[in-house]
Amino acid sequence: MRLILLGPPGAGKGTQAQHLVAKYGLVQLSTGDMLRAAVKAGTPIGRQVEEIMARGALCPDEVVVAIVEQRIEQPDARKGFILDGFPRTVGQAEALDRMLAKHGIALDAVIELRVDEAALIRRIENRVAEMKARGEPLRADDSAEVLHRRLVAYREQTAPLIAYYRQHGTLRSVDGMAKIDEVAAAIETAVSAAGTTSEPAVVAKPVTAKPAPPRRIGRSGLGKKSHISGKHHKPKIKVKPKARAAKKPSPKKRKKPKR
Repeated sequence: MRLILLGPPGAGKGTQAQHLVAKYGLVQLSTGDMLRAAVKAGTPIGRQVEEIMARGALCPDEVVVAIVEQRIEQPDARKGFILDGFPRTVGQAEALDRMLAKHGIALDAVIELRVDEAALIRRIENRVAEMKARGEPLRADDSAEVLHRRLVAYREQTAPLIAYYRQHGTLRSVDGMAKIDEVAAAIETAVSAAGTTSEPAVVAKPVTAKPAPPRRIGRSGLGKKSHISGKHHKPKIKVKPKARAAKKPSPKKRKKPKR
């Protein structure tokens, strides 16, 4: 089973991914975690990522896809995986499709968590107020302003993926505003309806049509089929000989008179 969870920040993708990991034994692949692990391991890609991050730049799509490619080849990912935080753009989705096709792998479903953005902002405002009332420290992104900026970025960059995967026939949408257990049940139903499998997709070979046997054709056609050679023989057509032009009688030789 190979899934992608789509939805704006605060939609509950992380919670639902953990549920799917526990239920189906999948691996949750976070691109951020994979990039940090590559840097820590000092792999060639990790050193490249470290230089990019040191400049404060974003990692190119081909680098992120290479990281994902290395990770899905590991034994624990063979049963299936959930991509978290990737792809973020249509360009990344296209690059991911090419990479998966190279390995004979197909996505089983892309689950969209539909949410009300205004409700998300109210939810985080209430959470921040409760944390302050309890005296708990706040994270840097625990604010409505930060969430609003992230929502704008999602609409501009990631939301087009919904139309992209809908065109590919893999998109399944569920109500992300429901209770956590209800969302989990809806995702399971959507996954079952998609006919997911743990085996790589098998592409059917094209069937070549066999040539039809030669037809027996009557007198008015091309001819009858020979019982010996199996070949068609064209009927012999009698051609009337052209009338010969009548020869002109040769002039008679006059006999010389006898003297």
